[in-house]
Amino acid sequence: MDRTIAHLDMDAFYASVELRRRPELRGKPVIVCGSGPRAVVTTASYEARRIAGIHSAMPAAIARRRLPGAIFLRPDFDAYREASREVMGILRANAETVEVIGLDEAYVDLTGLFSPKAMMRRIASEIERQTRLGCSIGISESRLLAKLASELAKPAGLVQLSREQALERFGPGSPGIVPGIGPKTVQRLERIGIRTLAELGRRSEEELRSAFGPRAGAWLHARARLEDETPVVVEHETKSQSVETTFDSDVADPAELARVLAEQAGELSRRLRAKGLAGRTIGIKVRLDDWTTVTRARTVQGPTSDPRTLEDVACELLRDYAPPRPVRLVGVRVAGFDAASGQPTPTSDQLELGVG
Repeated sequence: MDRTIAHLDMDAFYASVELRRRPELRGKPVIVCGSGPRAVVTTASYEARRIAGIHSAMPAAIARRRLPGAIFLRPDFDAYREASREVMGILRANAETVEVIGLDEAYVDLTGLFSPKAMMRRIASEIERQTRLGCSIGISESRLLAKLASELAKPAGLVQLSREQALERFGPGSPGIVPGIGPKTVQRLERIGIRTLAELGRRSEEELRSAFGPRAGAWLHARARLEDETPVVVEHETKSQSVETTFDSDVADPAELARVLAEQAGELSRRLRAKGLAGRTIGIKVRLDDWTTVTRARTVQGPTSDPRTLEDVACELLRDYAPPRPVRLVGVRVAGFDAASGQPTPTSDQLELGVG
């Protein structure tokens, strides 16, 4: 039986949650971001996007220069997580096979349904009625195509797309339209004369394997044809949990870095215990002022979520590394979860602390 998969993506989710509790801001350019010198835009209302091209991950300083008259709000992740629980609860109550990806998107397997479009329209209406939040939906034969279709549907639309239609629509564009093909890969492709998705699709698998290696080459060959066999799974296994801090100013003081690690270890411990999780591998992530990023990890004797253990191991790893330059970002991570330690939930794997 041919597969049918839907991708549901909430529209400007964080900004929409803010507008829900501050309806007087509707119709105005709203930008959700931190206030520090290194803060980035979390999301922006469609008004801000249309007026000044504001987009997620844009440096907040640039957004402020482009649109000084916009309303700038600090992110409230507790509110966003609660809104996500509302939305995904409605989705799970109306569909059998749902895989939640982060706070604001999910895949739904609709294979075998007589009218998948009608079902997803009903779900979108129910989400809007109960939460006052809008979403966009793409429907196709794979996760990849469904996600591309949902981008075409924004905002508040529904698009059903076949692979042939998608190849015609996206073929003349950059290969970067495909999730997973990032800017560096696009640059490498351009260096060997590939500038469009259609051009990539005309290259043989052998040629791509030779240029990018066996695994990456085979993956590119499939994605160039918009082929994707990834299934929708009901529960997304949590591989790791981490807490990171991006500093407003680079930090060179080891004592200050140790203090931040201790704070992160406490927060990560609370998060793990809330989920009933304990892990055997404790690691750190350090990004220097020149953007060099280093990770170090150690496996302990048994699974743990103890804050003192997390702190001690993280600080020891930091001392052993002894950063040679000022630090821009530091984080603590726990992985290697014991299968019996708890039931992982499909939430974001990273919690940002102290970001501008």
